Amino acid sequence: MRLYSPLRIMYDREHLRALILEKSLKFGDFTLASGKKATYYLDCRQITLDSISAKLIGEGILDALKNDVLKNNAMPHAVGGMAIGADPITAAVITVAAYQGMPLKGFMVRKQTKGHGTDRFVEGPIGAGDRVVIVEDVITTGGSSLEAIEKVEALGVKVEGVIAIIDRLEGGREMFETKGYAFHPLFTVRDFGIS
Repeated sequence: MRLYSPLRIMYDREHLRALILEKSLKFGDFTLASGKKATYYLDCRQITLDSISAKLIGEGILDALKNDVLKNNAMPHAVGGMAIGADPITAAVITVAAYQGMPLKGFMVRKQTKGHGTDRFVEGPIGAGDRVVIVEDVITTGGSSLEAIEKVEALGVKVEGVIAIIDRLEGGREMFETKGYAFHPLFTVRDFGIS
């Protein structure tokens, strides 16, 4: 029984770009998760935890899945990534998918197991044979996404690609491509005037 009738939603890329500029981009001296030093920082929690931005992110990632990442393949069974950064992105994508009438599951990848309960690295309704796409907020070198890929592949899950909100253009794309994973960012830093 279908609970929702599909809605036609157009992804407004320019609106999302404006919100990232307004809420996420900061200049100064920063140390990134990769350990690199940077003169700018993309604080994507400011958009992934904002209702309007989250809706746009969900629409953008679904658009990328349909048009760019999978190239005529069927939609994946699930999307997810490394906790906690990917968690609100995953929630946005699966929620927008429901409104578009598409069955799509989500999952979370822990850095460490909890030591109780199921004591798993990967939480969510996925298992061997499922096809998934990793989602991420910002890609620098791609190390966090690669860690997520390794943990889900250990379950027998097939990773078909990685989608990020923003690519810092610091080697992540090349790393994914050399390992055979499709990569699609919604934006690169050049979209914000950074080169």
